Amino acid sequence: MATSKLQALWNHPAGPKTIHFWAPTFKWGISIANIADFAKPPEKLSYPQQIAVTATGIIWSRYSTVITPKNWNLFSVNVAMAGTGLYQLSRKIRHDYFNEEETASIKE
Repeated sequence: MATSKLQALWNHPAGPKTIHFWAPTFKWGISIANIADFAKPPEKLSYPQQIAVTATGIIWSRYSTVITPKNWNLFSVNVAMAGTGLYQLSRKIRHDYFNEEETASIKE
């Protein structure tokens, strides 16, 4: 039974014998790097980079559900990209806009 499932994965139109498998698999590196940046101070984060990561994730998540064959690896990596990008943007916005109000109230 496990052999037939592995064989089905191997022979799938978006399986390991195709670029449709490897491109999203390597794209996981971007999401992993963004997760590693969770430890980075928010002032070091870039709005353009995180907006690009988020937009890419949202756009390609939608696209991956429309194409044939369905590529769930592509869908999942782009959902992860959108999620990590949104989280990083929220950290940056909180630091840049809400942290200033706290600092200003402390100075007064």
